[in-house]
Amino acid sequence: MPKLPRISSKKAIKALEKLGFQKARQTGSHVVMKKITSNGEIGCVVPSHKELKVGTLASILRQARVAPEDFIDSL
Repeated sequence: MPKLPRISSKKAIKALEKLGFQKARQTGSHVVMKKITSNGEIGCVVPSHKELKVGTLASILRQARVAPEDFIDSL
């Protein structure tokens, strides 16, 4: 697995949008992203921070079922 970069939540949201996710809603400082697939709906929550910790970003990618390589390519 490649090393995940420390990026802002804005960049993470833009990269997820390139991968087919859409903003469903925002509650406070958390943005809920959703993607409809043939197997159902996939969702993930992105906290709005200037810089996301690597562990937080890894957790977001697990929720979104996105490979780190694909995410890095979409940055």
